[in-house]
Amino acid sequence: MQNTAIEALLDTTPLFTNDTIVFGILMVVLGLIFYTDTIESGFWKNFYKYVPALFIAYFIPAILTTFGIIAPEWTTVSETGVVTEGSSNLYYVASRYLLPAALVLMTLSIDLKAVFNLGPKALIMFLTGTAGIIIGGPIAVLLVGSFWPEAVGGEGADAVWRGLSTLAGSWIGGGANQTAMLEVYGYNQALYGGMVFVDIVVANVWMAIILLGIGKAAKIDKWLGADTSAIEALKDKVSNYTMEVKRNPSTTDIMVLGAIAFGTVSFAHFGAGYMSSFFTDFVNSLDPGMTRNLFTFLSSSFFWMISITTIIGVALSYTKLRTYEGAGASKFGSVFIYILVASIGMKMDLGMILDNWQLIIIGVVWMTIHAGLLILVAKLIKAPYFFLAVGSQANVGGAASAPIVASAFHPSLATVGVLLAVFGYAIGTIGAVACTFLMQLAAVS
Repeated sequence: MQNTAIEALLDTTPLFTNDTIVFGILMVVLGLIFYTDTIESGFWKNFYKYVPALFIAYFIPAILTTFGIIAPEWTTVSETGVVTEGSSNLYYVASRYLLPAALVLMTLSIDLKAVFNLGPKALIMFLTGTAGIIIGGPIAVLLVGSFWPEAVGGEGADAVWRGLSTLAGSWIGGGANQTAMLEVYGYNQALYGGMVFVDIVVANVWMAIILLGIGKAAKIDKWLGADTSAIEALKDKVSNYTMEVKRNPSTTDIMVLGAIAFGTVSFAHFGAGYMSSFFTDFVNSLDPGMTRNLFTFLSSSFFWMISITTIIGVALSYTKLRTYEGAGASKFGSVFIYILVASIGMKMDLGMILDNWQLIIIGVVWMTIHAGLLILVAKLIKAPYFFLAVGSQANVGGAASAPIVASAFHPSLATVGVLLAVFGYAIGTIGAVACTFLMQLAAVS
């Protein structure tokens, strides 16, 4: 019986497993993307006119993963039947080290007053995205359940609605909220991997669609009837300031930028360790149950790392260090962001979309309702595509991808994505609980 189980395991070892080699491949991909993006005639000019470079930086690593050249994780089965698990650390390094470095460099020249002058539409679109997730889950369960009742069935700990609660936690808040929902509703952890897979597939496909939309933002804004003057004013203000302080960076400039970036990363990790430990003890001291899980996000070191980094970046923007924008601070930040995007794309195996297809359909219907509500409200209040895209990613993607989408419009806007994503952590659990209550009713009906 055991030998049969071993034989049933698939060896998913990619062609390259060494992270040094994989990182080199991703950098070559990014270099080719940037090089072809500068060609001002022929095929490449027309290609990048419709397809943003950021999307290609995400999509090509996904293709490499799909064809087994690289992989985020894998299973190796030896000839003697010994099974070993392997994984890449590139996403972890990019999200824990390069992301905070990018955020502080991109925030150096931010004008916080101008960010708040963008008005309430950013928050409205974020909350609309949250509402779309809350109502989208039960509607998806009802619709898919009417065709395939078994897809939304299950009893006890195997009940599908319990598993979907973890998606609600992830798509409103983040990983900490997702874990809280797993604990609150006690979903069978042996089946949990299927929900994680749906999260990765649906969320990443939706992010790809949003990135494609950035290339057509002007046309979308025209259709929405959106007033983008405040956003353009902020971009112009930062761009003009950059031109004022622009200089050829010296070795000293680059070393100071490195000190700002990775000194912040160091302090953010140091502070996050203490804060997460303190709040872990605080959360554990609360009565078991819903009250405890509402505050689970406070025990997340990633939440505190992003929060501390943002505070440091905003604080430094009021000092003379902001002049280092002229030495290319946001450009270095953009390099780190592109590496992060490539590492996220690497997590996407397009060939696995047909696995767990009923759960995938639930996720797709769910995300379609989220997107439809965002488009409807954006049309009604004439909100720019920027607010729609960032409001959605602050929910679905969290602090790892919201700044990516925001900075794709302009590096100065990355802070908007971070602020909304951090807010998402705070309301993620209570929003997911509301969604799960409705999904339970829908599943029973």
